[in-house]
Amino acid sequence: MNSPSLRADQIVRDSLVFHLRFGDAHQTFDDAVANFPAEAINVRPPNVAYTFWHLVEHVRFCQADMLEYLLGPAYEAVTFPDDYWPPATATASEQQWHDTIQSYRVDLDRVEAFVRTEGLDLYTAAPHAWEAAHTPLRTVLVMADHAAYHGGELGILRQVMGLWAPDRVDHFTVEAVVSQNAVPPADLADDE
Repeated sequence: MNSPSLRADQIVRDSLVFHLRFGDAHQTFDDAVANFPAEAINVRPPNVAYTFWHLVEHVRFCQADMLEYLLGPAYEAVTFPDDYWPPATATASEQQWHDTIQSYRVDLDRVEAFVRTEGLDLYTAAPHAWEAAHTPLRTVLVMADHAAYHGGELGILRQVMGLWAPDRVDHFTVEAVVSQNAVPPADLADDE
């Protein structure tokens, strides 16, 4: 394996899993979809070409597609961007919405298992990879970045459309930081 020390490698693997599941600077995918109102899953926010379900299905599909690419030579490429989004006229039932989210979570578990595979070289592309730069490390980082990007987008669109519960705690307010026993920004200035 063309990699750093075993300890450093374990730190990288743990960091990848943390970034996939939680991240440090963004809400999680589960936070973004939590308690989403069923009546809004097929709504298109103003000036947006897709519905909330289209967005969530896009995130699910892309994660599954990248995972299949990592897993082996049987991967069949799809057409970008057409195959990465549901048809513009597609709608989802409430059950399909939940199925999309559940499929995303199942595949996320598969990604984590892949990252934790003993003997997996994260730093060298597999023989079936299209490019040497397509290492497992890079591909999993792309998955995490993609989910974080669209999770943030989903959160903003929910805010714009008034789709968050009124009693929702925003984890990025000073009040939330204080309630989590962290140092609020105002207190940082006092320590200087």
